[in-house]
Amino acid sequence: MSLPTVVAVAPESAAARAGLAVGDVVAAINGTVPRDIIEWRFVADDAEVTLDVQRGGLELTLEVVKRAGEPLGAEVSSAVFDRVRTCDNHCEFCFIYQLPAGMRRSLNLKDDDYRLSFLYGNFTTLTRFTESDLERVITERLSPLHVSIHATDPEVRNRMLKNPRGGMSLRWLRALLDHGIAVRGQIVLCPGVNDGVVFENTMAGILDQYPELESVAVVPLGLSRFNTEPAMRLHTLQEAQAMIASIHDWQEIFLRVLGKRMVFAADEYYLMAGLPFPDADAYEGFHMHEDGIGMARTFELEFTGQLAQPTGPQSGFFAWVDGAPAAGYRAPRNPAGDTGLRGCSTGSETSADANTSNATATTEEHAATPVRLGARPDAPIGILTGTFGAQVLAPLVASLGRPDIRVIPVANEFFGGNTGVTGLMVGADLARELAQQPTGHRYLLPDVCLSEGRFLDGTTVADLPRAVEVVPTDGIALRRALGARMLEPVS
Repeated sequence: MSLPTVVAVAPESAAARAGLAVGDVVAAINGTVPRDIIEWRFVADDAEVTLDVQRGGLELTLEVVKRAGEPLGAEVSSAVFDRVRTCDNHCEFCFIYQLPAGMRRSLNLKDDDYRLSFLYGNFTTLTRFTESDLERVITERLSPLHVSIHATDPEVRNRMLKNPRGGMSLRWLRALLDHGIAVRGQIVLCPGVNDGVVFENTMAGILDQYPELESVAVVPLGLSRFNTEPAMRLHTLQEAQAMIASIHDWQEIFLRVLGKRMVFAADEYYLMAGLPFPDADAYEGFHMHEDGIGMARTFELEFTGQLAQPTGPQSGFFAWVDGAPAAGYRAPRNPAGDTGLRGCSTGSETSADANTSNATATTEEHAATPVRLGARPDAPIGILTGTFGAQVLAPLVASLGRPDIRVIPVANEFFGGNTGVTGLMVGADLARELAQQPTGHRYLLPDVCLSEGRFLDGTTVADLPRAVEVVPTDGIALRRALGARMLEPVS
């Protein structure tokens, strides 16, 4: 078990007054050796806090006295201090199995840890969940949790997870719901495996067995060119359209029976199917934004000025492994205390497929963050984005009537397959595309593809052949970066 290391201390905070310093290793807090950031936060919320600290070979005891409601004001190095609970499933559709060789080790770690589900929105299958885990979740009200369902038929779920505990583990889902824990479900839809009749039975099973679920996201199978599973294949156009139709039918059923739509299709499905996105009210408040549902519609509302603040942080592709701070109990603050010391100008708080701009920031703070500026402000602008993102951005940019602004789709040759989301853009593909673009132009890069200042292939902005400006991945920031006036609402 490792111990939390202090990585930031807010000036004039309670921690600073007590003498806590960056680099200190916290051996105990109020006599408790914390297992994770959740336990740390519970203890750190006490009015008086005693820290047993290791510093340069010395052992110190620091007494922290806080004012009423004052946070500790210190950030620590990771979310989990004991061993992360890894996944013992062998799902054919797991994207980690589809990563190329040579990527940094942290990206190959498969977790199935309910704590990371709570902190980051990672999905857990519950196959390694235990009675003690259930007791802790209930006692500490670790809610919401995010659970991969895939199928409610036990035999189908066993086959999909390649784990004999797959079907049986859904008993924990029932137990969580029985104790009032909010749960958001997910179904990764694999053509020929859990679509068709299996999907219909899964929807019926959710309605019958798990109606208390907060929501269920249906996302299409993602395949890279490194996939080795012959049973895994891309959706056809007809299959994507059929899934949208089935999901809409079930939304009507859930709406009649439960008063909410319950099941939602990921934005990718509408793009794959060539169908328009639903109206904003069909997303019921965009509470599944961080699961890739309603992101296109919220981006449009932000871009056109109908939303005054960005929709908020999103967890995502391996966000936690590179040290991106969890969004504080799923709230817009760091769980170790909001010091404001971690900026996102170089992607230090971004995940690989997520907008992790601080949700508490003002709209002014979401202006473009310049990195390697190399063009005059009035130069022509190229917006770099994935092939899916280009389909969303193109009509919005066209509505500006600005011939000096263009959208540049970046084909993902690094991962290949049907990988088209902007968050999975890598430096190698960006470099290839930028090398073909003219010099002297402004190039805007969404921060969603950076984590700890790096792309997934390990390269950085400095490795690109053209200067770029890193912009927070929301419509407000893009509109400001373009210097565009507020648009009329899109009908």
